[in-house]
Amino acid sequence: ADGGLPPLFATLPRLPYDVQPVPAQIEENYTTGRYNPGSMQNGIPGHYIVNTSKLDQRPLYELPALTLHEAVPGHHLQIALQQEGGGQPYFRRQANVTAFTEGWGLYSEYLGEEMGFYRTPYERFGRLSYEMWRACRLVADTGLHWLDWSEEQARACFRDNSALAPHNIETELQRYIGWPGQATAYKIGEIRLREIRERAERELGPKFNIRTFHDALLVEGPLPLALLDHRMDAWIAEQKAK
Repeated sequence: ADGGLPPLFATLPRLPYDVQPVPAQIEENYTTGRYNPGSMQNGIPGHYIVNTSKLDQRPLYELPALTLHEAVPGHHLQIALQQEGGGQPYFRRQANVTAFTEGWGLYSEYLGEEMGFYRTPYERFGRLSYEMWRACRLVADTGLHWLDWSEEQARACFRDNSALAPHNIETELQRYIGWPGQATAYKIGEIRLREIRERAERELGPKFNIRTFHDALLVEGPLPLALLDHRMDAWIAEQKAK
């Protein structure tokens, strides 16, 4: 994943990251993987943590997509660049705009296709399986919190429409029940990011440069999606004028 970054990004963070297992005392009800931000100031790397429990429920073909999402070019790259934004006020360097941050994570899984990261049909299936999981979230979260669905109705949504293992379905359901709306931000953010890229490619034509485009998205930090549209429209106009 690290080796695939230079063709896609002009600016890379200084902060490194490592890979660690989820601590045994919390692994039972923890998600498959997660990113914990580090700090250059305090000498702490970013941590990509992977759940090594119940491996019969965690197929290896999912790991490439998970790695791109949680490590690079996903959360570590985006969050470390945000933290290192020296021209930004402190609150902007620490801001968490879920639709942007998690949308970027999903977009990063898609970038794996351009990076040549998925080596086998199984690994490509893993990415597509993750896409279906995030689409089902939109349905299940809305069903639970707006349409008075039972927990079993939400469970059936994942069981019937995704390749998610039974243990992961249960872990995810408890998360959605306890954190209304958060899971819907992932797919909404990814759709908007891909729309912005398609707009830039269409309007700039041969002037479009993927490396400077990604810098324009990331280096100044996350924004709510409406403000991100304004920022990227201004960037497109600036590139057109060159």
